[in-house]
Amino acid sequence: MSTPDPRKLPQVLYIEDSDESRALVRRLLSRKYVILEAADPLDGLQLAEETHPNLILLDHNLPNMSGSEAATRLRKMLPNTPIVIVSADISPGARERALAAGAVGFISKPIDDDFEQQVDEYLNGKVEILEHAEKHLQAYQQELVERLEGNIRQLSSTVEKNKHLLQQNQRMFSMLERRHKLLETAARVGQMVTSILDLDELLKHTVNIICSEFNFYYSGIFLVSENDEWAVLRAGYSAAGRKMLAENYRLPVDDKSMIGNSILSQQAQIASDAAGEESRFKNPFLPNTRSEMALPLVFKSRAVGAVSVQSDQLNAFTEEDVTSLQTMADQIAIAINNAQSMHKLEDASAELLRTKTFEAIATATGEAIHWVGNKAAPIPGSVKRVREDIVYLLALIGQINPSQLKNESLSAAVQTVREEAEAKGIDLKQVLAEMSAMKPNRLQALVSVESLMEDLEIAETSAETILSIKEGLIGPARQRNDEVVSLAEMITNTVLNMGLPDGVVEMEWAANMPKALVDARQVEQVFNNLIKNAWEAMPQSSDAKIYVKGRRADDSKFVLVTVKDNGPGIPKEIQEKIWVSFFTTKGGSGGTGLGLSSVMQIVNQHGGSISLESEVGKGALFSVRLPVEKE
Repeated sequence: MSTPDPRKLPQVLYIEDSDESRALVRRLLSRKYVILEAADPLDGLQLAEETHPNLILLDHNLPNMSGSEAATRLRKMLPNTPIVIVSADISPGARERALAAGAVGFISKPIDDDFEQQVDEYLNGKVEILEHAEKHLQAYQQELVERLEGNIRQLSSTVEKNKHLLQQNQRMFSMLERRHKLLETAARVGQMVTSILDLDELLKHTVNIICSEFNFYYSGIFLVSENDEWAVLRAGYSAAGRKMLAENYRLPVDDKSMIGNSILSQQAQIASDAAGEESRFKNPFLPNTRSEMALPLVFKSRAVGAVSVQSDQLNAFTEEDVTSLQTMADQIAIAINNAQSMHKLEDASAELLRTKTFEAIATATGEAIHWVGNKAAPIPGSVKRVREDIVYLLALIGQINPSQLKNESLSAAVQTVREEAEAKGIDLKQVLAEMSAMKPNRLQALVSVESLMEDLEIAETSAETILSIKEGLIGPARQRNDEVVSLAEMITNTVLNMGLPDGVVEMEWAANMPKALVDARQVEQVFNNLIKNAWEAMPQSSDAKIYVKGRRADDSKFVLVTVKDNGPGIPKEIQEKIWVSFFTTKGGSGGTGLGLSSVMQIVNQHGGSISLESEVGKGALFSVRLPVEKE
C-alpha cells in the first residue's frame, strides 16, 4: 500500500494545552490528516491565520482565553473553516454556548473510537443545528461580558500593582542614576586631580569641581597642621571660601566639629539637618547651609585632612552618597600626598642644585685660578730678565760721551738716560764694573738683543693667552640679537676666513635646509670653534678631512648641522669632560679649554642642543640643532 502524499492530505489544527490530549489526537488522526498543534490559544490563532487549516479542533478550557472566545475570534478570522469544540464540560448549556460562539459542532471528552469518524463528518460539511439560537447567543454574550468584567478587574488590579512597581522602580532608578552619576563624577574628579602636582592648584581645582559637578552649595578642603592640632582651610569655594582663606580659617582637631571629628575617627560625618546637629560647627560665613557632610582624607592609615561638602537643601546626603564621595576623597588624599611629596622633592632638588652649583662654581673658580696662574707664571721671570738686560744696556749707553756725538738730540738722549738711571737709583758705574769682571761669553749673553726679544715674546704670549679667555667666558653671556640667518652662507664664509688648506673642509647643504633664528655673531663662534677643534685634533696630513652637512632636523622646528672629522676620535672616558670649562686635551700646545664649554652654552641659550658621537680611531661627529625661523 502506497504512502499518501502529505501535500494532498487535509490539515487539522488542534489547539489544546494538554500534551497527552494532543498526543492522542495525533495518534488517531495522523494517518489520514496533517495534524497542526498549538498549546496556547494565542499561538493557535497565529498558526490558523498562517496555515488556513481545513478543520480546527478547539479545547474549551484554555489558558488566557476560553474555547468559546477563541472560536468567536477564529470564526471572524476564517469564516469558511469549520470549528469544533472538544470539551469535557457536560454542564447544561455547554454545547449550546459552543455553537453560539461559532462552532459547527461539539465533541465530548473523553475521546473514544468514534472520534475519527466524527472528524470526517465535520470535514465533509456536518453542522449541528442550534435551537433557540437567540436565547443561547444572549447567554453566551452574558458569559463574555462577565468574563470581560473579570478581565478588566484583573487588569485594573494589575495596572495598580504595576503603577506601584513603576513608582518604586522610578525611585530605584533615580537613586541608581544619582549613585551612578556620583560614582562616575567621583572617578572623573579623582582622575583629574591625581594629575595635578601643584598643591594649591590641586586643592582649588578640587573644590571647584566638587561644587560644579555635584551642584553643591559649598565645598572646602582642610589639611592637618604639622603639630596635628589644627585643621587649616587650604581651599574654599566661591566668595565665602575666599573670605575664610583671607582670615586664615581653621578648626581644632577635636570632636566639637564635623571636620575635626571626621579626622579623629577617619569616618565620614553627616548632618541631615544642620540646625539640629550638636557636632556641627556653626559657620557665620555659610548661613544657608542646611545639610553637611565631612569626608576624611586618609592616606596609608593617616588622616591628612578632610573635605567639607555643604548643601542648602535638607537631607541632601545619603549613605550611598558617602560611599560614592568617599572614593573621590580617597583619590584626593592620594593626590595631596603626591603633591606634598613633589613639593618636598623639589625643595630637596633645589637644595641639592644649590649645593652642586656652589661646588661647580668653586671648582670652576679653582680651575680658572690654576689655569691663569700657569699662564701667568712665565711673565715675572721674563720681566726680571728684561729688566736686567735693560740695566746692562743702560750701563753701556752711559759710557758714551755726549760731547762726541755730532747730533745734539742723540747727545741729549744719552744725558737723559744717565740722569733717569741715577734718579731710579741705578749705579751705572757699578753695573759696568760688574760687566767688566764677566767672561766674554757671559757678557755677550747678557746684552743679547735676541734674548731680550725672546723674553718679551714670552711675556706677550702669556698675556695674550690670558686675555683670550675673555671671549670664551663673556661671549655666551652677551645680549643676544636674534635674526634670520642662512647657516650655509655663514659657515661657508667662516671656513673661507679660517685660512685652512684647500680641500680639507667639504660642505653639503640640503635643498630644503631652513634658515635659523639665531644671534649670528655667537653662532659663528660655535662653528668656528668646532671646525678649529677638528682641524687641531687631526694630524696635519693630506688625508685630514672635515665634513660639514646641514639639513632640516627630524623635528621640523630645528635645523641640524653636523661637523665630522676623520681624526683620532675622543676616548669615551673623557667625552663628558670636554664640555667642562678649562678642560683641554691639547696640553702645552695651546687651548684655553673654553671652546666647547662656550659652544654648549651658546647652543643651549638658543633653545637648541649639541651632542657628540665618537670612537677612538674613527673620528668625532658633533651634531648641532638650532631653532628655525618662525613661519
